[in-house]
Amino acid sequence: MNPGTAYIGISGFRYPPWRGVFYPPGLKQAAELEYASLRFASIEINGSFYSLMRPETCQAWYEQTPQHFVFGLKGSRYITHLKRLKGVEAALSNFFASGLLRLREKLGPLLWQLPPQLGFDPERLSAFFRLLPRSTREAAALAERHDHRLAGRSEVRAFHDMPLRHALEVRHPSYAQPAFIELARKFRIAVCVADSAGLFPSLFDVTADFMYVRLHGATELYTSGYGARALERWAQAVNAWRHGDHLPRARLISAPSMPAQARDVFVYFDNDVKVRAPFDALNLQRVLDGKRVKRLPPALRTVTETPRRDWAQWQAAQAAGTEPAPRVPLKP
Repeated sequence: MNPGTAYIGISGFRYPPWRGVFYPPGLKQAAELEYASLRFASIEINGSFYSLMRPETCQAWYEQTPQHFVFGLKGSRYITHLKRLKGVEAALSNFFASGLLRLREKLGPLLWQLPPQLGFDPERLSAFFRLLPRSTREAAALAERHDHRLAGRSEVRAFHDMPLRHALEVRHPSYAQPAFIELARKFRIAVCVADSAGLFPSLFDVTADFMYVRLHGATELYTSGYGARALERWAQAVNAWRHGDHLPRARLISAPSMPAQARDVFVYFDNDVKVRAPFDALNLQRVLDGKRVKRLPPALRTVTETPRRDWAQWQAAQAAGTEPAPRVPLKP
């Protein structure tokens, strides 16, 4: 059995503190995607979480990236956070009409990230999963039903009829149960493996024909980096999944039931605050290639950006069982 492909990349690519540290001094902002895409196999797009895209933007992304590059794409927060997956038929049509079909064969998995206050509701999830298109042809048919807000700025053509993959990132502890894992397997939705410094559930069960991993920070959310030992552990996990294996049962919620098969693995580093994400991604790829990690560049010592969210109050309330809405907006 030939192993699946490991797509190691970053979550987002346009961060001012990266300029002069990861991006060379003087590199034009318009050239940042091209620069990053020549160093990573995939990039997860965050902007689609905040607002609808435009066809011309996706067309430009397609043209600026190499032939075998793949985009991960975050689903709209209007669907996941505001509508909370209910009554989202029109919103899904608008999302798929907003331009993502212009990515053609470079359109990779779609990530639906749930808010931390939304607990496990099998009926709600099942209804949402049934709405999700499983191919670009289905997505195009759904996109044709967009409303007036996409008039004159839509793309409803499927340039390539190919499968669509969906992943779900959960942030409420109630999902750590076999019923959720079995539901995800039933609908072939990949449960996102999220490393979030212990703040959110970290689920490792295989539920689809691919794996989706988000590394938010080893010890401090969005801020801390991954050292050589941590990268070795993640490389072992990636290689296990690529070869159709499961991680040890002690780390699983439900007994393995998926057939042994090669799986593609998408890994995105989201620890962007101190500009660790791109260098950790490059080093994970080096470990997978059998090479030693490179030392971090001295320029990292000049980064002064501080974490943008204070999670302490929210985490204390969650531990107490009150689980209120955060006092500040949550970083995706």
